[in-house]
Amino acid sequence: MPPDKIPVIDLSRGTTDFQLAKQLVDSASSYGFVYIRNFQEFIPADAIEKLFELNRGWTSMHAETLDSKSQRTGDFKEALNIGHFIDGKPQQPIPNAFLGHEKDINQFQIFCQRLTLKLLTLFAQGLDIDEEAGGSDWFASRHRETSPKDSILRLLHYPPIAPGSDYQPNVDFRAGAHTDYGSLTLLFQKPGQPGLEILLPSHLDSNKEPKSSWYLLPIYPSGTELDPCPPIVMNIGDLLSFWTNGVLKSTVHRVIVPQSDTDNAQTRYSMAYFAHPIGSTFLEAVPSQIVRARKARPSETNRQKPITASEHLMSRLRATYREMD
Repeated sequence: MPPDKIPVIDLSRGTTDFQLAKQLVDSASSYGFVYIRNFQEFIPADAIEKLFELNRGWTSMHAETLDSKSQRTGDFKEALNIGHFIDGKPQQPIPNAFLGHEKDINQFQIFCQRLTLKLLTLFAQGLDIDEEAGGSDWFASRHRETSPKDSILRLLHYPPIAPGSDYQPNVDFRAGAHTDYGSLTLLFQKPGQPGLEILLPSHLDSNKEPKSSWYLLPIYPSGTELDPCPPIVMNIGDLLSFWTNGVLKSTVHRVIVPQSDTDNAQTRYSMAYFAHPIGSTFLEAVPSQIVRARKARPSETNRQKPITASEHLMSRLRATYREMD
């Protein structure tokens, strides 16, 4: 499957919600990834650029202002997680570079949640969730109120690879292979700073032998080169895949230094909004015939009480850190 075949969903007013819902579910069930373009009704382009300016600001702080005790050897990146604000105020210490810009950060999170709720509404429509159970509002209603511990905005900086360093392209990665834990992720990227790869079964590409292969996603997929800013990359997280019995796929991905860039690897900046349901939400069976037709995991059919979103997150964290031990 060539990378330019990852579907591009156009949120402009010329496309009906019915069409969008079908496209989203088809894309998420096949690839787990989709591009979103013409999203400015939900997230203005200038709000994205403002946050990228702040992203560059905090990563340019002097080394002594960073908390060295929390640093560890691992991926070639720096990351800062920011939880949702309450009454317009952060619920955690923020870098000095952000002081005076709290309103911009808070507003960007609100914009991200607004787009998230729209996409979740479309997913509910595409899965044809029973109207008497909540219909198109079924997922969105479980994400509408969020706490600082639920959905997270992550600012990411991948420093340049210094010439002559011991960096090995086939061994070291800017972000190792992983899936995301939550419902869905919105990824914002800068022009000219590629690196996101996704792992897909080659049966999606009729020219390949049956196995899984890595595909580098372009910043601007074909037909979007003149857009005012790159399309958002949206991917399904483990929780939403679990919730839908695997109908929607959580796809493994990573961030690399592209081979064409390994001799002079430049800085990469990105921002990710990880959407999670309210922590106390029970991950009960989705009232959709499409989901019901997909057999649930044996461990879930034997469970007397569905787990909560928080319990699912903790189980994924435990599994991850066991693998790292």
